[in-house]
Amino acid sequence: MATRLAEYEEQLKALAGELAGIGFMSQGSVVCRYTRCGKPGCRCQASPPLPHGPYYQLTRKVAGKTVTTRLTASQAARYAEWIANQRELRRVLAEMEQISRQAAELILGKTPEPDKTPGDRPA
Repeated sequence: MATRLAEYEEQLKALAGELAGIGFMSQGSVVCRYTRCGKPGCRCQASPPLPHGPYYQLTRKVAGKTVTTRLTASQAARYAEWIANQRELRRVLAEMEQISRQAAELILGKTPEPDKTPGDRPA
């Protein structure tokens, strides 16, 4: 038991070290869009069509509302990196939680029962 617990602690320390290397973070998603204006004779109406763009957009939730912001190509690249950092943070935290659950099972000698929320009915 002590050896396995020490392994869990080492894994947690290694993951905490990964957290220190994560830089700026942002939620949301970056998309690249091309549009067609509909004006007769415009290049976007040609055959084959040459749509306008690229236009980069950041979409995220702010106070429960979806907000979309236009970005330059360099801004889009930075936001893409920051969004990847946010995902990496979540991955590392999920791994830390899993290791902590395994350690709890080892220390307590049983699997913790799931939380009961109001409205849950027994199966």
